[in-house]
Amino acid sequence: MTRINTNVPALTAVNNLTANNQSLTRSLERLSSGLRINRGADDPAGLIASESLRSEIRGISTAISNSERAINVISTADAALGEVSSLLLELKELVVETANDAGLSNDEIEANQQQVDSLLVAIDRIANSTQFNGKRLLDGQLGYTVSGQDTSNLPRLQIFGARVPESSNLAVDVNVTQSAQTAQLTIGTGGTTGVDGTGALSAGNGVTLEIRGNRGTTLLSFASGTTLSAIAAAVTNNATLTGVSAVGSAGGISFNSTEYGSDQFVSVRAISGTFGVNAGDQGDNEDRGRDAQVFINGQAASVNGLTASIRTSGLDLVAELSEAFGTAVGSDSFDVTGGGANFQIGPNVNAQGRVSVGIESISSANLGSVTNGFLSALRTGGASDLVNPENLPQAERIVADAITQVSTLSGRLGGFQSNQIETNLNSLRVALENVTASESAIRDTDYSLEVSNLTRAQILQQSTTQSLGIANQLPQTVLSLLG
Repeated sequence: MTRINTNVPALTAVNNLTANNQSLTRSLERLSSGLRINRGADDPAGLIASESLRSEIRGISTAISNSERAINVISTADAALGEVSSLLLELKELVVETANDAGLSNDEIEANQQQVDSLLVAIDRIANSTQFNGKRLLDGQLGYTVSGQDTSNLPRLQIFGARVPESSNLAVDVNVTQSAQTAQLTIGTGGTTGVDGTGALSAGNGVTLEIRGNRGTTLLSFASGTTLSAIAAAVTNNATLTGVSAVGSAGGISFNSTEYGSDQFVSVRAISGTFGVNAGDQGDNEDRGRDAQVFINGQAASVNGLTASIRTSGLDLVAELSEAFGTAVGSDSFDVTGGGANFQIGPNVNAQGRVSVGIESISSANLGSVTNGFLSALRTGGASDLVNPENLPQAERIVADAITQVSTLSGRLGGFQSNQIETNLNSLRVALENVTASESAIRDTDYSLEVSNLTRAQILQQSTTQSLGIANQLPQTVLSLLG
């Protein structure tokens, strides 16, 4: 080295020392922050991937929180439904107890009626006061809203779930392709029927008839000469016991079940005497009803008499058909416009991440059915109060419908929580674990690797510093040439 103005070895040592200092600083920063990427310059592509995963983590974390909140809401509603169910069982007990009128005084019957009134008030109170975070759950606020419903055809709709498109409505078409029928047996006059041409039992033909329906059996005896209209009146008077009514005239008589559907049947059999009814679809003395055949939005519905239900991923609906609509071929439609209890349980705000369930009102005015009536009819002075013994069979059917309705709603909510929210929650937790692990692999510091990098940078810094000192001394050798 014979030049003094430019010390090239020193410049080389300085450059290496600067690089080693930067490596040491970077290792110290990563070890102290715990992050491999602290700025975009550390790893531009890695930073982009990491930020995308961080956004996904935030969405999943919020979805988990939302799902847990949804479970709390559903659990609150379900607990209230359980209490209502207990009250309905007490109502059932009171109705059955009151039916034992020979063993009860009038005061006891009045006391039972007062207790019924108290229970109905309690049910209405639960319906109006059950709330979560200030939002009422069981007063109908979380039910779906409907437009275009023709109550003369579809008097009642229970919508438990509907996927309503954003900024649009869900159209629902109800198409009856086969009419519902009551069970029916008929008898004419003349021949071997035991009925003469005037529409009365033939001379010397006294009969005892066994009348059976889905509610029970009774025996009715008629003397010869009894008209068919009188027989029909006697059968109809016992309809609450048997579920069979009749219409008679001089030309014949028709025995019909009081309700529609395949669960209904009519059996008329002569225990004594001659009473030859026309054969039904179940043999000489019995006939069964028929359920309506209904398609809802093109899919076959499950039908029981005049009640059609469908349960798909986009629509969970129970529709009660009117007698006129369900006993003729025809169609009707309506729109679900919104409403329902909506929960965002996905990490992204879209249709796939949102679920909803309809929670209808459970007040006494809404528990029951169109066919039998509603729970409010059991109040004092109502059409089915307990004071009048003739009302008790109807009151029992109303309570049974209410119990079924509450248990169905509770089951729907339980299925919604178990099958949709909780399964989704489990999936989200696994996804959060995996996405967080991916983000950590990209952005977090690998301490074992970085400690080794730090050690290497420290050694290189020390050796470069010593090398720089040696390089700075090299120009001094030129002085020996001047001596």
